[in-house]
Amino acid sequence: MNSDVFKILVTGSRGMLGSDIMNCPSASGGGVKIVGSDIGEFDILDPAAAAGFIDRVKPDAIIHCAAFTNVDAAESDPETAFKVNAMAVRDLASICAGRSIRLALVSTDYVFDGEKKSPYGEYDQPAPINAYGMSKYYAERYAAQLCRHSFIVRTSWLFGSNGPNFVRSILKKAAEAGELSVVDDQIGSPTYTKDLARFLIELVKTEKYGIYHATNEGFCSWHGFAAEILKACGLSGVKLYAVPSEAFERPADRPKNSRLLKTALYYSGFEKFRTWQEALIDYLSETGVS
Repeated sequence: MNSDVFKILVTGSRGMLGSDIMNCPSASGGGVKIVGSDIGEFDILDPAAAAGFIDRVKPDAIIHCAAFTNVDAAESDPETAFKVNAMAVRDLASICAGRSIRLALVSTDYVFDGEKKSPYGEYDQPAPINAYGMSKYYAERYAAQLCRHSFIVRTSWLFGSNGPNFVRSILKKAAEAGELSVVDDQIGSPTYTKDLARFLIELVKTEKYGIYHATNEGFCSWHGFAAEILKACGLSGVKLYAVPSEAFERPADRPKNSRLLKTALYYSGFEKFRTWQEALIDYLSETGVS
């Protein structure tokens, strides 16, 4: 570890989560330095180039945000999804292990099938029902097996200021159509990337390795999330209809239950996330999306 500063390398630093890590106030000062990377300088599919870049930066920890995140596209191109999400993590975990670098892998609620009637714990058995979830499950296995200094952080339903997300989509459709149909049989936790970024930085500064679930507090359906968005933006005149998942034909199945227990986060002494409703209000205020 560097003696004067704790250096964190962020892959996918221009994405929705990565950019919030780069801009996180807790990364300013306090002996922490955040270094970003993009595909032009850090190709996660080229192990030799990735190792060379890491050796030049000499990070103490890597937060791996870069991923193939298009769930439906992964169904038609599972090979690419697996290369980007799983094989790249295999190589990155090996690189980190050989250099005693801490690795935080950002994973997903989609590693579960959604059939459980209660929220999923960190050590419930994954059972992905789509190609994206399967690729992330193998990424988790590679990280855990190859790098003993690893953190696996599952999250869900991300929204943030830098990139397309459900909040922007709902407001755009509301403005265009004046009415919306949103599924009400998928339950999870909307999570503000700003809050997740803060947690990830605090996490990698520790040696509390293992699996974590990290989301904003509370659960809702996509329909409930949409209703809260419209309410927060004063759009009470927009008609909102609840429909089952089967109303939309999509290439990839989605888990109906994406609720995640945050037992490891609580018992490891990390600060509790605020509610998703509070995070939504903050997001709308800071971005001026409404």
